[in-house]
Amino acid sequence: MTTTTTTTRPAPPLPEDLTAVLKRMRLPYLRAAAPEVLATARAQRWDPAEVLRVLLAEEVRGRDEATKAMRRKTAGLPAGKTFASWREHDSSIPVPTQSALATLEWVGRAENLAISGPSGTGKTHFVEALAHKVIDAGMRVAWFTLESLTAAIGKATVDGSVAKTIARITRAELIVIDDIGMLPSGQAAAEAFYRVVDAAYERRSLAVTSNLHPSGFDTIMPKTLATAAVDRLLHHAHVIVTEGTSLRLTEATAGKGVVPLT
Repeated sequence: MTTTTTTTRPAPPLPEDLTAVLKRMRLPYLRAAAPEVLATARAQRWDPAEVLRVLLAEEVRGRDEATKAMRRKTAGLPAGKTFASWREHDSSIPVPTQSALATLEWVGRAENLAISGPSGTGKTHFVEALAHKVIDAGMRVAWFTLESLTAAIGKATVDGSVAKTIARITRAELIVIDDIGMLPSGQAAAEAFYRVVDAAYERRSLAVTSNLHPSGFDTIMPKTLATAAVDRLLHHAHVIVTEGTSLRLTEATAGKGVVPLT
């Protein structure tokens, strides 16, 4: 018995002059897809309008994916945690609240999110998953810890570019300040925090996570600045308090924090 192996011929390349035009017009994704699309179009006798539609859709798709990848890199998201690895029933955040926040309607309304609670209760994971959804929805994210925000504003203060730096930060539809209260904060941190909260107020969404409730930020920052910042932060905010023991500690004590040694 003889077995015949069928091999698929590669699609013929585009003519050099057409490739040159597509390069000049900066249509890389269309150019990459064109040989296969045109070969299929010839074989299946597509209408010319359908060929054009498919090629342009491929260019749009490629550009959108490239933009999302660039925005993820620019955002500075910490760990790549998304809703794919989020266990909603292990969280003390009510599931209906999780679902409502995941619609991102609050971001469209420039509302804020404040999540406080013990370490390890999923605050950062949940907010990072939301941040990925924001980027997938075609918006921008700026992610900071209070320390990295303080450093960025401090550097801008030295070279006189504070206004420019704040404007760049608030171009993002969602600004995240993670883990407030984990380290001592002084005047510089309080000023940086206030500047961003004030600039974003009623214009952009701000999400903060902390082991402290925002009403207690005046215990780690100068009272006047903390009060002014929290007043603006909470005016249009969804406030959530997480509870329970650390999910990280639970996994560690159950032997799930590492791959078993052999």
